[in-house]
Amino acid sequence: MKIAMLTNNYRPFLGGVPISVERQAHELIALGHEVTVFAPEYGDTGEDDSRAPERIIRYHSQKRKMENGMVYPGLFPGEILRVFEEESFDCIHVHHPMFVGPLALYLGRKYGIPVIYTYHTRYEDYVHYIPCFRIRENSFAGKKKMVGWLRETVIPRYMKWFANQCDLVLAPSAGMQQILRKYGVTSRTAVFPTGLADEFFDRKAEHAREIREKYGKGKKYLFVTVSRLEKEKNYGFLLRGIADIKHKIGSCFHVMILGDGRQKSELKVRASILGIQDVVTFVGSVPNEEVKDYLSASDVFLFASKSETQGIVLAEAMAAGCPVVAVHAVGADDIVRTGVNGYLTEEKEDLWAEAVINAAGAESLAKAALRTAENYRSSVLARYEEMLYNQCICEKRSSRQTQQIRIGDGKEEGIYEDQENRGKGPAMLIR
Repeated sequence: MKIAMLTNNYRPFLGGVPISVERQAHELIALGHEVTVFAPEYGDTGEDDSRAPERIIRYHSQKRKMENGMVYPGLFPGEILRVFEEESFDCIHVHHPMFVGPLALYLGRKYGIPVIYTYHTRYEDYVHYIPCFRIRENSFAGKKKMVGWLRETVIPRYMKWFANQCDLVLAPSAGMQQILRKYGVTSRTAVFPTGLADEFFDRKAEHAREIREKYGKGKKYLFVTVSRLEKEKNYGFLLRGIADIKHKIGSCFHVMILGDGRQKSELKVRASILGIQDVVTFVGSVPNEEVKDYLSASDVFLFASKSETQGIVLAEAMAAGCPVVAVHAVGADDIVRTGVNGYLTEEKEDLWAEAVINAAGAESLAKAALRTAENYRSSVLARYEEMLYNQCICEKRSSRQTQQIRIGDGKEEGIYEDQENRGKGPAMLIR
């Protein structure tokens, strides 16, 4: 197959979607398919796309960037249109409903190929990234009402419209599939989580030991969390929960916070106010290939986000044998099993803190977490994705054949919907 993947963000930008697109591309290439990733330009970053296994076509993006480093892609990038005019693709896999989303629908219709869409993001939880929609304490009531309408009505309606134009919609978790159905999506859907590359299961014991010595500070337990330091990750709750752990068991633990973001300075201040600055280290950004060693060095993975569609990092933590303690939310609910591979709690600091204490040092949880992660291997999921692509391609070709009606010399020739009436005249002409 020749597969086109369209995305609004890709490396060097760090995030769940770029990671997901990259892993899918690499595994499909390993199965013998051709994958072209159409991704935006980020300026002169020193990124050498020519060394990547996947073919990367960079398209024009606007100079203005979002505060988190994401770019605003062009609405109808000429680079993508040109490649589609020169080459033939079997299917399009689009990873965003805006910007490249409508373009993917246009290209799918123009060239008669299926469009597959992965619902990576609950966009209603990310409205605050657009400055004009950001709500503050002193914001006017009218603005608050307008933003609420945008989140609760406009975005769900648009998502329903876009998804229903696609041939297949992939949801990263069963919970997200249910949300799509609540939106009123009637297109075919399938659950397809982001997979883990085999190297996530390869532990570097020596590096993990060094990390534990450096950040564990001689304490009994070492905990870790990984994500962007942004509002939607619910770090306020997580820090209060850490304060509750300290209140219950003292300072016999340390927490590594991996990641960077706009809230970093604010969160450091909050940690000091809560009196937990001695048990928390803001490590900052860590190269993707090293994250697994930090996870492997830890006793429990801490998670408080409620805006995830899957939470790739939860599977990554389990692949390192690190049980997860999280709050109930879509994504976490699909992978964490209380008392088996971690704990899920209500969004209450005392319950969450108690769960972390119970999970610490529980060897049975660590073993079960590793078994759970085995189900998320990219190599296994890629074969399922290959099957889904093939189904969409075959269905689209069959549908296209039924519409190829040629009229000439006073005769109507075409594909008959009713096979029994072949030679007797057209049973039904589908326009």
